[in-house]
Amino acid sequence: MPPPSVSVYAHEEVPSPSLPVDWLEKIAVTAMPHVLGHATSEDAPLKSLHEIEVTLVSDEDIARVHAEFLDDPTPTDVITFHHGEILISFDTAARQAADHDQTRDHELALYMIHGLMHLAGWDDHEPDEAQEMARLQGAVLDAVLNQLNA
Repeated sequence: MPPPSVSVYAHEEVPSPSLPVDWLEKIAVTAMPHVLGHATSEDAPLKSLHEIEVTLVSDEDIARVHAEFLDDPTPTDVITFHHGEILISFDTAARQAADHDQTRDHELALYMIHGLMHLAGWDDHEPDEAQEMARLQGAVLDAVLNQLNA
């Protein structure tokens, strides 16, 4: 089965100047084989999806979804649904980028890979798995950026 196609959209409340939508699609497509190589099982959702839809949203929007589906009314960075929908908080990415001395786009790319890792079966609720997931998504992002910049 071919890897899923990826479409990235920005919700109307997200500021539109210089949004890296096309670049994030390239990040996702380039990351796909790397992430699939780290799938936790043969029945990981990523292995059977035909399409993934990624939407950049505000903190307000992601907090609303976080409350509805995960019973937590606070903003978060990424919410991933096994049917192939990934929500990424543009506001959180901008805030965390400054905290991590990174660019906003780098943080958005990391969140993209984080969402794909969830679709590959990874979970970050337990500290050990969260640490391993963070290590792997960092390695995937480095490989993807090197590949795109080659």
